[in-house]
Amino acid sequence: MNESVSPAIDILYRQGPCFCVFKPAGLLTQAPPHIDSLESRIKAFIKRQEEKTGNVYLGVPHRLDRPVSGVLAFARHVRAARRISQQFETRLVRKVYWAFVAGQPDADHGVWEDPIRKVPDVAQGEIVAASDPDARWARLTYDVLQRTEQGAWLQIELDTGRYHQIRVQCAAHGFPILGDELYGGEIPFGPQGVDDRDRHIALHARYLRLKHPMVDEIVAVTAPLPETWSEIAGWQAEWETQHVVEDQTS
Repeated sequence: MNESVSPAIDILYRQGPCFCVFKPAGLLTQAPPHIDSLESRIKAFIKRQEEKTGNVYLGVPHRLDRPVSGVLAFARHVRAARRISQQFETRLVRKVYWAFVAGQPDADHGVWEDPIRKVPDVAQGEIVAASDPDARWARLTYDVLQRTEQGAWLQIELDTGRYHQIRVQCAAHGFPILGDELYGGEIPFGPQGVDDRDRHIALHARYLRLKHPMVDEIVAVTAPLPETWSEIAGWQAEWETQHVVEDQTS
C-alpha cells in the first residue's frame, strides 16, 4: 500500500535509507533552491517529519524528465546513494516504462537501435549518423500492450540510457508520444493552457527493481498511472490492472 504523506508527495516504498517516490508529470526532479522540484518537496517533508532545522541529505541516483511521471528512488545517506548509483551505472536496475504513442507499429514486439546525441546547448536529443563523433548507440525493446484508434500503448525497456532516449526513438520511428511537442507530438495530453514547462506527456516510469543498498532485499516498485491517462481516447481503466510487469529474478 502506498504511504501518502502529503498532497505533494506519494511514497511507494520505504525501508531504512532507501525509499521510492511517485513523481508527478510537470515537476522537475531537481532544481535550484528557489524553483519547485520533487527533491525540494521531499527535503521539506523530511524536515517536518523529523523536526530538523539544518540541512537534509538526499541522494538522487537517477532522474525523470520534467513532463514524465512515475517512480524514482532516493537515498537518505551517502553510502546508500553511492550503492544505488553503482547499480544504475552497471545496468543492474530494471526500469520499465509505459508510453502511449501516435500511430501503430507494425509488429507487436520490436527492438530499436539508433545513434543518438544530445544537441549542444539545447535540452533536446536527436538521431544522427553513426559516424558523428558525438553519436552514442541507443537500444530499447518494446511490446504493444493495446491498440486504439488514437495510437498504441507500449511497454518499453531500455538497454541503454541516453538523453531523452525513449522520446527521441519513438519520434524517430514515426510514433511520437502523446503531448510531446518537443519531438513532434501533435495529439494533446494532460492539462492544457498551462506553462509549456509544466506540460505532461504520455510517458510513465511504471516499474523499478533494484537491490536494497543496505540489506539483503529486492526493491520492486510499481507506480500507478496518473489520472491523465484516463483521458486518452479509447483508453479503458481496467487495462492498467490487466497488464502487470512480470518480475525477473536476478
